Amino acid sequence: GSGPRAGLGELELPAVQPGSSIMPGKVNPVIAESVMQVCVQVSGNDLVVAMGNEWGNFELNTMMPVIAHNLLHSMLLLASASRNFARQCIDGLKATARGPELVERGVMLATALAPVVGYDAAAEIAKEAHRTGRTVREVARERTKLSEEELTKLLDAARMTEPGITGAPSGG
Repeated sequence: GSGPRAGLGELELPAVQPGSSIMPGKVNPVIAESVMQVCVQVSGNDLVVAMGNEWGNFELNTMMPVIAHNLLHSMLLLASASRNFARQCIDGLKATARGPELVERGVMLATALAPVVGYDAAAEIAKEAHRTGRTVREVARERTKLSEEELTKLLDAARMTEPGITGAPSGG
């Protein structure tokens, strides 16, 4: 995904063909694009299947050959695209060194402050961080009485991905 400060340059795609002729060094996402093309084809096949079902009769569907052909074609395309995507894209995908910096600069970290400082205060911290280009940590350091140790613990993004973080009740 893409956010106000992150989403670009976090991942390095494997190069599977020569890149852009106008942007040297650029890696085109051709494998992901091929999956999108397969999805469009499968959507078209699905329309043919739906029309075949509409035009056929309950027990004697003269459209069965075209229905079966398009269903089987879709299954083969999706299976092949999935294997190709895994082998030529996912297996070679690498996180860049920018990732940790982007996480630290992300305003989403303010959500971890809400159980401690309250939703409104956390929202204001996030807004100010976004508006000024500073980190949530920098703004929270000024606006709260949390120690550096507390901020480090609260703003630990890896910890935020684990179950069991206590805080305010859910639902809002």
